[in-house]
Amino acid sequence: MEQDPALTHLFAAGLAYCQTTAMENSTTLISLFLAGLAGSATHCAGMCGPFVLSQVTARLKNIPASEMHEFHRLKGAALAPYHFGRLTTYMVLGGAASFLTGGIFDLMNLGWVAAILLIFAALFFAGYALQRLGLSLPHIFNRNEQAGNGLLARKINKISHPLFSNPTGWRGYGLGLTLGFLPCGLLYGALAAASAPGNVVAGIFAMGAFGLGTMPALLGIGFSGHVAGGRWLSVTHWLAPMLLLINSAVLLFMAWRLL
Repeated sequence: MEQDPALTHLFAAGLAYCQTTAMENSTTLISLFLAGLAGSATHCAGMCGPFVLSQVTARLKNIPASEMHEFHRLKGAALAPYHFGRLTTYMVLGGAASFLTGGIFDLMNLGWVAAILLIFAALFFAGYALQRLGLSLPHIFNRNEQAGNGLLARKINKISHPLFSNPTGWRGYGLGLTLGFLPCGLLYGALAAASAPGNVVAGIFAMGAFGLGTMPALLGIGFSGHVAGGRWLSVTHWLAPMLLLINSAVLLFMAWRLL
């Protein structure tokens, strides 16, 4: 079947635009990927690790012992639908946040707001890193640990609870979609940085990079359980906060260039 030249041209133009946007915002993408990687070493492993372990247990329980083999174990521990759902939510949030900020920039000519968003993200990442290094900081940096008491968290728990019984296929994807909305301090900082360019595609890519960065620690917990989580946390106890501090400096430099 012969391809429609107009559709081919449209696809090529869209791909070129995405590549250009990714290149223009490469610093933000790399920074948020590393922020997700560093954050997952401490916060995500503790907050989302139990969700991962409960899903792995539920998936393996549904496989008869006579049919169990290593492929099933690896497939069950990977939780691909769950992670893909979580990544989808992050990217949608990034696109929505960038759409809103982009509209503000265009209507009110407030380009300096982008710098403010970057500064907010930098200060939040820095505060989180310093807290992990043992410094006592204001209540705002503990918000993510206390978010479970919020109305939004209770609503999300109500929706997601039935999906835990058999978190495979679309149910696993739905679980990832739902839990991606859980209140999380690192997520707030990432959204602030991702929305700073005011470009929807850039926001989607930036939050996609952040989501990918959070995966290694959670995959490690899924494959090896609590042992992997403990080893990951011990190895990255000092490295992860330092990485977040470096990211904070990069974001502050980006904000300085906008002012």
